[in-house]
Amino acid sequence: MDIQFIKSTDADHFMNWQMICDAIIAGHKLPKATLGDQFLDCGNKTLLSRAAAIQGLGQGVKSVTVSPDNPQRNLPTVQGAMLIFDDETGTPKAMIESDIVTKWKTAGDSVLGAKLLANPEPENLLIVGAGTVGDNLIDAYRAIFPSIKNVSIWNRTFKNAEKLAAKKDAHAVENLAEACRQNDIVSAATYCHEPLIKGEWIKPGTHVDLIGAFKADMREADDALLQKARIFVDSFETTVDHIGELIIPLASGAIERSAVLGDFYDLVTNSVGRQSKDEITVFKNGGGAHLDLMVADRIWKAMN
Repeated sequence: MDIQFIKSTDADHFMNWQMICDAIIAGHKLPKATLGDQFLDCGNKTLLSRAAAIQGLGQGVKSVTVSPDNPQRNLPTVQGAMLIFDDETGTPKAMIESDIVTKWKTAGDSVLGAKLLANPEPENLLIVGAGTVGDNLIDAYRAIFPSIKNVSIWNRTFKNAEKLAAKKDAHAVENLAEACRQNDIVSAATYCHEPLIKGEWIKPGTHVDLIGAFKADMREADDALLQKARIFVDSFETTVDHIGELIIPLASGAIERSAVLGDFYDLVTNSVGRQSKDEITVFKNGGGAHLDLMVADRIWKAMN
């Protein structure tokens, strides 16, 4: 049996952000995904394997290592591959480099969340974190929201914010509190373990997109923000009991489980969503193999 190997450099130029949003919407109109995750801590590194099966789409498993020290070695922080299988026969169809799946899945997940929850025609976007995800988020948000006029970037190391801002025709900012108060969408992609974004900084009508926290001891938003916002997630199964962004405030009693109002299965059917222009919405992007599978299938179709 021949398994197609798809390199990022071969497939990337076939993709666009609207295509990814459409694939995620379509995937959430199929029967609900079956998921299975495995996290292995290896010192300060993590081996993450995520598997999903979706009737009508197929099966897939993505395995990646997350190595925070790799930039010092001139290597990517995240490395791995995804294997996808035919829905009916179980035959392996393709192995796809994980970076292209993760790129389009991660930013596509967030920008679709914003499309479904943010006020229409936002003009000001703040990106918190100047890494690879932050870079991709700028492209995704500009593609899905042509109304965006100003993009600001904050990073703990200011020179990194300046570097990305120069590349993306954006503005580097040093005062995070002030920047949060001035933007319509705040999108955070950091490796923070302690809350970085404060509820007192977020004005009415803002949409807050939280991406970076992926482990039980990580979070980017404080309790005050979650208490004043309407909270949504991409997937109940991969966030509420798995990521510190929600585990910690739920355990402390800062929020109740009922505060998490819906996920993509609800949002794409319009059964939940923004109710007024002044409310604050929070979207927790937790990822998940079902999203990887939806995106990987779209990449495979674009190549065949």
